[in-house]
Amino acid sequence: MNAYALRETFQIYPAIDVRSGRVVRLAQGDYARETRYADDPFTLARSYADAGAQWLHLVDLDAARSGGYTLGELLRRLKAETPLLVQTGGGVRNEADIERLLQDGADRVVVGSLAVTEPNRVVDWIKRYGSEHLTVALDAWCGQDGRWFPTSHGWTQPGRRTIGDLVRFYSRSGLRHLLCTDIARDGTLAGPNLQLYQLLRQWAPRLELQASGGARDLDDVRDARGAGCAGIVLGKALLEGRFDLPQALRC
Repeated sequence: MNAYALRETFQIYPAIDVRSGRVVRLAQGDYARETRYADDPFTLARSYADAGAQWLHLVDLDAARSGGYTLGELLRRLKAETPLLVQTGGGVRNEADIERLLQDGADRVVVGSLAVTEPNRVVDWIKRYGSEHLTVALDAWCGQDGRWFPTSHGWTQPGRRTIGDLVRFYSRSGLRHLLCTDIARDGTLAGPNLQLYQLLRQWAPRLELQASGGARDLDDVRDARGAGCAGIVLGKALLEGRFDLPQALRC
């Protein structure tokens, strides 16, 4: 029996990761282990909207590694031609990046690398733009001592501060939305790391936690909800037809 009651509200975030204009997935965050799926991210996003999705999780993989968000045109088209709410990031390095994404229609801007390297700066943005408009994304790896650490810059650089320390800091500082990916599970269809999410809920129970990485079937969606998560990001499982989006939404 889970220690957490099922959440009354639980959000499904179909994910589209874009690299060089194509929909791709990386295995465990490795840019050398890329699988290509579709040439047109907009068409895929519109199919998710037609299937009933409310949100889209859109990632600029090129920018995540080198900076400079490149999906502005796609974002503007999504907001103009679909009803999707869009959570998006990749390469957010400064306040101008956030303002540009919000102006282009982003409902939430995802901050990853700077959330690890410059947390005080990110807290200033939360206060300026509001907790509903930013999502902190922490990509996690487990050290030999069992402690969890974040990575930055497209999962290529390890952080020094533990995940536990960071999420407590952000919870005290007004953050509402936290997305956490277990890199070892991402793109592997090995199931989400429920133990990690239970730890995160213990460390910061007030955060709206989004599970990410490893989901393979509808039971994984249900288990993430049962672990106290507020939502789950679904990428490879949807792209490979393990289940369809309407089934996940019914969970």
